[in-house]
Amino acid sequence: MARAQYEHAIAVLIGTDPSNFSIPVKPLNAVPPPIPVGVPSQLLERRPDIAASERSMAAANAQIGIADAAYFPTLTLSAQAGFESSTFAHLFSWPSRFWSIGPSASETIFDAGLRRATVNQYIEVYNSDMAGYRQTVLTAFQQVEDYLAAVRILSQQVQQQQAATQSAQQFVDLETARYETGVDPYIDVVTAQTTLLSDQQTLASLHTQEMTASVQLIEALGGGWDTTQLPTPAQVSQKLTPAETTIQK
Repeated sequence: MARAQYEHAIAVLIGTDPSNFSIPVKPLNAVPPPIPVGVPSQLLERRPDIAASERSMAAANAQIGIADAAYFPTLTLSAQAGFESSTFAHLFSWPSRFWSIGPSASETIFDAGLRRATVNQYIEVYNSDMAGYRQTVLTAFQQVEDYLAAVRILSQQVQQQQAATQSAQQFVDLETARYETGVDPYIDVVTAQTTLLSDQQTLASLHTQEMTASVQLIEALGGGWDTTQLPTPAQVSQKLTPAETTIQK
C-alpha cells in the first residue's frame, strides 16, 4: 500500500496519470558519490538562503550611504539672470538687474535630528540583517557538518552490516547443508534464514539512510562540491557597488 502511494505521488510530480505509472522493483546497489577530503567553505555562497541574506545585508548597507548623503548640501549648476525691484517704476532699471553664474548650494539648517535618526535607523537595520546573515551562515555550517558526520558514520555501519550479512549467508548455507545431511532439523535452517533476512533488511535501511544523507549533504552545500561552480573574482567585484562599501559608523 505504501509503495503504491509513493508511485502515485511521483507520477503526480512528473505530470503522469498515476494509474498508468509504475516503477520496477530493483535492488539498491547505487553507491553514493565519494566526498573529497577538503570541501571549500565558499561553496556555501551558492545556497539561496545565504545569497538572499547577503543581498539583504548589502541593501541595508547601501541605505546607510543614502541616508548619510542627506547631510551634504544640494548643489545646482546653472546660470540665472533677470530683473528684480521693490517698486514697479524701477523694475527695468539697471540697479534692479541681477545675474549669477556657477553652482548654488542649499542645505537644511535645522531638522530636529531627523537625519541623524534616519541614519541610526538604517544602521540598526543593517546590524539586524548582519546578525541574521551570520546566523544563516552558522546554520549552514552546522547542516554541512551534521551531514558529513552522518555520511561517514553510515558508511562505516554499511560496511559492518555487509560483513554481518555475508556471515549470515554463510550460516544459512551451512545449516542447509547440515539439514540435507540429516544432522540438524529444518527449524535451524528457518532460524538461519530469519537471521539473514533481518540482516538484509538492516543493510537496506542503512544503505537508504546513507544515500539520503548524501543528498542532504549536496543540498546543504548548495549543489555539490565542484569548485568550478564558484564565481570568479571578476564576477564577485561586479556585484559590489560604491554604496555597498560604506564604512559603518
